[in-house]
Amino acid sequence: MTARQLRSRRLLSDTLFVLWGGGAALLCYSLVYALRKPYTAAGFDGIEIFGIDYKVAVTVTQIVGYLIAKFAGIKIISELRRPRRLAFIASMGLMAELALVAFGLLPRPWNMFAMFFNGLALGCMWGVIFSFIEGRRLTDLLASLLGISIVVSSGTAKSLGLFAMNNLGISEFWMPAVIGGIAFPLLCLLAWTLSRLPQPSKKDIKQKSERMVMDGAGRRRVLRQFLPILTLLFVGNLLLVMLRDVKEDFLVNIFDTTGYSSWFFARLDSVVTGIILLLFAGMTLVKKNIRALAILLVLVVAGSVVMAVVSFGYDTVKLSPVTWLFVQSLCLYIGYLAFQTLFFDRFIACFKVKGNVGFFIATIDAIGYTGTVCVLMIREFGTPHLDWLAFYNVLAGCVGVFCGAAFLITLVLILRRYRKEHAAVREPQGISVYHPARVAAGAAEPQAV
Repeated sequence: MTARQLRSRRLLSDTLFVLWGGGAALLCYSLVYALRKPYTAAGFDGIEIFGIDYKVAVTVTQIVGYLIAKFAGIKIISELRRPRRLAFIASMGLMAELALVAFGLLPRPWNMFAMFFNGLALGCMWGVIFSFIEGRRLTDLLASLLGISIVVSSGTAKSLGLFAMNNLGISEFWMPAVIGGIAFPLLCLLAWTLSRLPQPSKKDIKQKSERMVMDGAGRRRVLRQFLPILTLLFVGNLLLVMLRDVKEDFLVNIFDTTGYSSWFFARLDSVVTGIILLLFAGMTLVKKNIRALAILLVLVVAGSVVMAVVSFGYDTVKLSPVTWLFVQSLCLYIGYLAFQTLFFDRFIACFKVKGNVGFFIATIDAIGYTGTVCVLMIREFGTPHLDWLAFYNVLAGCVGVFCGAAFLITLVLILRRYRKEHAAVREPQGISVYHPARVAAGAAEPQAV
């Protein structure tokens, strides 16, 4: 077989693997969204509970469950082994759908507590799904496909919700259960498809390093080793997650949907998705991990700056509502998805971290959703009559300024850390090695995921 034929066969094999792994991951998490987010299309107009807007109460109740799951996920996801992932996804999906049925069955206000269990069931899904595709040569491309599921599914879930209510006459309380009932069996099927993916090859491990389960000692060790960098990343991601959740859950309050079709959000998010997919998929061509980290941080900083300018300059820039929403979505999701998909996979590979991506994602989400709950409470009790659009622009502007500065400093710290580690100890042949002090003395050797 000639070299050209070998390259052609390798290209075909990689393409089929991306379609299999990336496509299954994308659809799998899209179905998780169908179990969690359709209710956001409902306005629940004129309904209050204990003096609180009903939709805010439902959203906070779900997020509290989601938040608890994120904190639990720091341990669960980082320690979950491959054979148990499918059962975890199926059981949590069933719990989420039963909660939506209870939301439709129970009378107000008690039905809102069903959303707590819906959030609790779905809080670890992203990290578990990502575990199937991390640590591979093609993870950048696979993760890009998984990441765009957030963007596509957000608008699609709202559009499905609006369609079910406006065209099928389903009530806003039963609409989530109907959509979830269709999504759940499909989720189980696609999770099974992901579970059939082959283990990372030796070539994958050489380029991206082997992924390990992390016990408590391993998690603490990583936090100590990279404390300044991770502090900035966690705080910045707190703000990104918080802003994204406010936008997702209250977009129909922020943006006037009058005159737009039910599928407007899905079409807009499809364009945003295409741009982000091209940007992130191109990272597959960047073989050097430190270079990939630098490029990602530059993209995030640029997006943060643009978001701040558009938000604070809303009255002077005078963008059309659609253009404003497009720019906001693009800038926000570039930052949010960079850390949810590519960044920590490259970070682990660059610094040979003994761990897995799930730990980092669960941690940034746990911190981020804490911020979301706080913002919703401040907005509801501190400034209950503030206009949603004005509130969002102030919030997005502040997030843009802080994240732009924080991630720029992070870039500097990462580059300095990389140069220091590679200059400290070198083998005679000039190959960079890592100082053994990075592994705590006496610590148990981590095991492969």
